[in-house]
Amino acid sequence: MIEILQWSTLTACALVAIARIPSALRGKNRTLFYIFALMTLAILLSIEAPYLAIDQALGGVNVANLILRLVIFAAIFFMGIRITRGFGAPDAFRLIAGRIGMAVLAVTSVVVVVLFVMMDTGGSSVGLVAVAGQDDQDRDLVQYYGAAGRAYPAYVSLVLLPAMVRAVGSTLPTMVRIAAILLGVGSVAVALTLIFPFYPPNWGAARFVINYTAVLCYVFGLALIAFARVWSGRSGPRPKTSTAK
Repeated sequence: MIEILQWSTLTACALVAIARIPSALRGKNRTLFYIFALMTLAILLSIEAPYLAIDQALGGVNVANLILRLVIFAAIFFMGIRITRGFGAPDAFRLIAGRIGMAVLAVTSVVVVVLFVMMDTGGSSVGLVAVAGQDDQDRDLVQYYGAAGRAYPAYVSLVLLPAMVRAVGSTLPTMVRIAAILLGVGSVAVALTLIFPFYPPNWGAARFVINYTAVLCYVFGLALIAFARVWSGRSGPRPKTSTAK
């Protein structure tokens, strides 16, 4: 079931990314294409077979996992900018793209890289499972590394959540409000990853469901916003919402 969810999510992201190529080539909504392309790459690196193949090509020292973390950071950053601008949330935009937001991004990125360098990462292993099993020090470092990798996405998601709640209760077009609901659910799901260390060991499947629920909600939420823009353009003057950005 987990593999079906992974490949289905990858397919959905890839299809949306491909659908955005013509617009991106015309210089329209390139940010959306970047988001979907980055999310596609992140999901690809989350699946065992492609992860192992890519990491072996990079030397077999789990550099693919570090790339995965940084790709997620980039995707969530662009997504935060897109959503805050689209839904008219200047305060949230400053917390993501302003000095505070850039400081959080820089610090978490540096911490992730430093922790990765400190570990003995030899031997490709999805989720660094094999690395965590080597000794107590590496096990602890993997835990800290994972926590640092979840910190920035959770920060952005929590910043976005109030704007999504406001949008749901607003008079925006129905499709935009549905998109806000999806994006809000995605934000909550990402925030739940912060407490992964406290989940029982046998809740591994729950972690996958939460992660991929977040991805799917973000993908379909952003895709719905893009569709709403096209629809509003065909049906008349566009409202000043995320669909018009």
